[in-house]
Amino acid sequence: MAPRAQWKGFLKFGEVVCPVSLYTAASTSERIAFHTINRETGNRVRREFVDGVTGNPVGREDQVKGYEIGKDDYIVLEPEEVAAAVPESDKTLEVGSFVNLSDVDDVYFDKPYYLAPGDRMADEAYVLLRDALRKSHSAALGQAVLFRRVRSLLIRAEGDGLIATTLTFNYEIRSAKEAFADIPDMEIKGEMLDLARHIITTKAGTYDPAAFHDRYEEAVAELVKAKIEGRTIERKKEPKRENVTDLMDALRQSAAALGAAEKPAPRRAGKAQSKSSKSASSHRKAG
Repeated sequence: MAPRAQWKGFLKFGEVVCPVSLYTAASTSERIAFHTINRETGNRVRREFVDGVTGNPVGREDQVKGYEIGKDDYIVLEPEEVAAAVPESDKTLEVGSFVNLSDVDDVYFDKPYYLAPGDRMADEAYVLLRDALRKSHSAALGQAVLFRRVRSLLIRAEGDGLIATTLTFNYEIRSAKEAFADIPDMEIKGEMLDLARHIITTKAGTYDPAAFHDRYEEAVAELVKAKIEGRTIERKKEPKRENVTDLMDALRQSAAALGAAEKPAPRRAGKAQSKSSKSASSHRKAG
């Protein structure tokens, strides 16, 4: 069965207009899904909205959106008011600029979609944009109203087609400075760094998506199968690991486990040292 387009419209770059269809590139529909059931009766449990104060059930027709402006104080937004405030879709994905793909930090990447020609009449314009992006090593930045929201999209050539990735808005990205605030200002030198680089070089490879498996999904699928067949699955034992507390020892053991014939030549400075301690050390020498 052919996939169902999530959105249909027109891709516009300059004065060139091309009918396109947007298809979901990543989906969780194949994951194992559970239902909540009553352990005593075996019946499925049904969710129900209830009033937070009275405890009475609230029907769908009486459920409205509310924005909290104070404790237990809400502004009610009627469905027609929300619909009127949402930008109307003109079904146009308009390209505003072209950028180098490497210029866009992938922390802004949200969800990927396959962007395909909307009909056979669109093939020439579609292939023109695809090839132009590929040969110029560029990506297109565009905007469109998708699913009742204005979204920015990054469009790039991939294989025979185009991939459009929705981008997260700047206000939605949390500060990296806050996340990394407690990382000490230190510099690693000497044998430690050499060993780490040696491990990276020895284990260099390429990314193959098929090589990675969802172990949780596989384990749950096997559990379900075993329950159906009346089998019992024994809990797997955790592999025994030695607790190596010394970083240098851990690096040396890692290199040895990789079968390194020759370790990088050791250097005199083998420990991490903060810039502040190095300055103090230099000051003591000077004194």
